[in-house]
Amino acid sequence: MKIFSEELVEEARVACNVADLTKATIGETILLAEYLQKKTGIPFIRMDQGSPSLPQNRFGIEAEKAALDRGVGAFYPPADGIPEVKSAASDFVKAFLNVNVSARSCVPCTGSVTGSFASFIACTQRVSGKDKVLFINPGFPIMNSQLRVLGIEWKEFDIYGYRGEALRDKLRSVLSDGDIAVISYSSPNNPAWICLTEEELKIIGEAATEFDAVVMEDLAYFCMDYRRDLGHPYEAPYLPTVARYTDNYILMTSSSKIFSYAGQRIAFIAISDGLYDRVYQPLADRYHTTGAFGPTLVAAILYMITSGCTASTQYGYAEMMRLACEGKINFLEDVKVYSQRAAAMKEIFCRNGFHIVYDKDVDEKVGDGFFFSLGYGRMTSSELVRELLFYGISSISLATSGSLRDGVRACTARVTDGMYELLEERVRNFNEDHKIL
Repeated sequence: MKIFSEELVEEARVACNVADLTKATIGETILLAEYLQKKTGIPFIRMDQGSPSLPQNRFGIEAEKAALDRGVGAFYPPADGIPEVKSAASDFVKAFLNVNVSARSCVPCTGSVTGSFASFIACTQRVSGKDKVLFINPGFPIMNSQLRVLGIEWKEFDIYGYRGEALRDKLRSVLSDGDIAVISYSSPNNPAWICLTEEELKIIGEAATEFDAVVMEDLAYFCMDYRRDLGHPYEAPYLPTVARYTDNYILMTSSSKIFSYAGQRIAFIAISDGLYDRVYQPLADRYHTTGAFGPTLVAAILYMITSGCTASTQYGYAEMMRLACEGKINFLEDVKVYSQRAAAMKEIFCRNGFHIVYDKDVDEKVGDGFFFSLGYGRMTSSELVRELLFYGISSISLATSGSLRDGVRACTARVTDGMYELLEERVRNFNEDHKIL
């Protein structure tokens, strides 16, 4: 039995200025859910926005307070970051990835979204004729939106049919055109939580070197693959990364999920030392610099976007990373609840006729984490998003992530233990009404 009528959902669509329910963006879906909840008083199961729901790390808070008490708020921070956060970022990469990146090449940014925005600009302007981005999908749709703003073209493919060794030929077929400047993906992945294997990352790294493309590796969900114990600094196993297989990389990290520090908008990008120093004449001509990649990205591009990161927040971030490297805090244990929620939610959905769309990492069952993907029978992505709304469940279409498979993205962040009974009831009603179309 539906919770919300066709008429009420249509009223919400009109009131929220949503042109088409089947093509609603994340922001539009949030507005629809909030409108219906406020209108009726009936709570929604919110699987839409990937916003953290755990308390922020207290060590970051105290370090920020101390920094403000010292008066750092009265001065502009350095464009490339305070020494403390750069050093801590370098150590953090070494501790959990076992990769050497100098402090100089680690640059804080106001969220990894800002880091990717600036990196897309620098990477697509460094070599004449190399001005397109390749997305290995499914992926974070905000990045596509960034390219629309910048007027940068992109190519894409869904990795579902190209896992393992099959990825090599697919990459070569796209890169051989010679116009790809960037290869972009996330791992663990938003929206499907797939994780690229060492074999696949080696293939990507070798292709990036051969075809002179920069890999932008989004590590927003840093080490959150709970199938392996990745949380011990300077101890194997380490987080798989393309940085072991090419010198053409930019790693993007974030404090939002692992430290539950989303509201402070702090992250860092780690540029390989070799790429940081590489000189490109097109950058020199455009920005009247030496053309060195790293300094140009920081001073001529990133600074024009944000003029640096909030000083006190950098001190908070530095302290959290420092303590993680010293083994004094275990950020993976702090956020493990997301994995536990995913396992519980998957069990409820799959018991009631749903299936996991991206279910494997090559030959291994996909892990449990912040996101997962759901399909139902032969329903298209847009149909499933729309139908779930009638049952008080909000989600995001996989189609918005570049996926060629039908289904939705489910986020675990806002579904707490006390909501499982309600989720069970609504999913069961959905299944009874649709009977695996």
